[in-house]
Amino acid sequence: MISNVSILKNITILYAEDEAALREITLNILKGFTKKQLVAENGAEGLELFKKNESEIDIIITDVNMPIMNGLEMIREIKKINPNIPIIVATAFSNTEYLLEAIDIGVDKYVLKPIDMKKLLQLMSQSLLYHELKDLYVDNLTHLPNRNRLKKDLEDNNQGLMAMINIDKFSTINDLFGESNGDKVLLEFSDALRKYFSNDDFKLYRIEADKFLIIANDYEKDVQEFYDLCKKFEIYIEQMPVYIDEHEIDLNITIGIAKSANANAYKYVQRVISYARKKFEPILIYDDSFNIQESFEENIKWIKKIKTGVKNDNFKGYFQPIVNTQTKEVYKYEALIRYIEEDGTVVSPFKFLDIAKKAKLYPNIIKIMINEAFNLITKKNKRVAVNISFEDIASENTMSYIYSTIEKHKEFANLLEFEILESEEISDFSEVFKFIERVGNYGCKVGVDDFGAGYSNFNMLVNLNISFVKIDGSLIKNIDSSKNQKIIVRTIDEFAKKFGFSTVAEFVSSEEIYNQIKEIGVDYCQGYYFNAPLSYDEID
Repeated sequence: MISNVSILKNITILYAEDEAALREITLNILKGFTKKQLVAENGAEGLELFKKNESEIDIIITDVNMPIMNGLEMIREIKKINPNIPIIVATAFSNTEYLLEAIDIGVDKYVLKPIDMKKLLQLMSQSLLYHELKDLYVDNLTHLPNRNRLKKDLEDNNQGLMAMINIDKFSTINDLFGESNGDKVLLEFSDALRKYFSNDDFKLYRIEADKFLIIANDYEKDVQEFYDLCKKFEIYIEQMPVYIDEHEIDLNITIGIAKSANANAYKYVQRVISYARKKFEPILIYDDSFNIQESFEENIKWIKKIKTGVKNDNFKGYFQPIVNTQTKEVYKYEALIRYIEEDGTVVSPFKFLDIAKKAKLYPNIIKIMINEAFNLITKKNKRVAVNISFEDIASENTMSYIYSTIEKHKEFANLLEFEILESEEISDFSEVFKFIERVGNYGCKVGVDDFGAGYSNFNMLVNLNISFVKIDGSLIKNIDSSKNQKIIVRTIDEFAKKFGFSTVAEFVSSEEIYNQIKEIGVDYCQGYYFNAPLSYDEID
């Protein structure tokens, strides 16, 4: 009889009506079509029922003229709690002047009294379907437009002046305080956004869990003026902690700003916020000097080259000597990856390694390095150290390959060493312990690389069963002119020696630096003062 009425059978309805006879008649009919009915005799009762039962209420039907609190006042308060709840107003023909006001505060539909029940049920079905579609474009938590809405809006308008805001390390908040408190932080944050960037001048979007976008309604708005407003917001957020229950939560944000008349603003703002985070800049405006398009093209080129290079054997190991500090005799070699162009040009990993990691292609490279290391070990009887990251250790596929390769060459395994990249955060030390123990059973030594940079901590050295510590080059390269760096290097060296670790200094590029390292007593040295990385054929 009534189209789409089946959609109503599982819904809960809030019905507010002060006329007892009409309320009873309408309610009896609604009971036959809906799962549950909550009934109020005035707006105040309706508001209280909504507050208590918000999570289960699917639609609201309300009269306008009611005692204590009228229907429109109730709607205003409910819309503050949930702007997306479907609402149908029932009003007498003589009160149609209220309809403009009702529409203005977000009412979906209206029905005239006396109520035509067939019409009411149809409106209820239509309203629910409308909101089902509308929810595709609205973020459920903050009630801001979402990425789907943004895509449609960008299709409609090529010009754009916008700012992207990223809450730094938001996942840490979820880890420390729980996701429910993380949601409360996001709600507080979105309220602050609305306060600083009014609907009259800006459109706000939540486009990812911790990313928001602001688009100026006026494309001609001065960029510097927009920057100043974003800067004030950034200062406000960082100076005013969010309070969740008794928890004080400090937030830091990064903001990227871009303007373009040819549909590139969104692409630019994504790139500039990434650039700002790398540079530890809280706020940056995009300009053409960032060479964004060229950077994208370079990334795409290298992803293709990495994939084909793995198949065509373009990746080769180069090996930099590590010498005994006292005798200058080569003790071992560090294996370093290089890409060999078709014309023989040797390309350093600076060009491709980060891209390989981001494109999930790096596991192919670590496998190549293991093979290259064993090639030098087995054919020229050299000791070789290979860099390994925590991400490698945590990868079942990568570790399976490494263990099987070591097993294949186990008679030479005592000449293979691993340098764990200490500049990368280790989230699960149990995996590292297992790795060190397992390769140690083959006679492989394990050390910590880049110590003194990133997440350095002496406690880690004590707890890991390592054999050596490589001191980060940032502490070595100016040791001949920096008293403070010399003190730090001496401290690391003395600490390591007390626990039985040998020490290695990298970036030894001059005789002056070498003399300082020798005076301190660091066991081994590596750097261009002794030799550049060598190809397999260049090693005797």
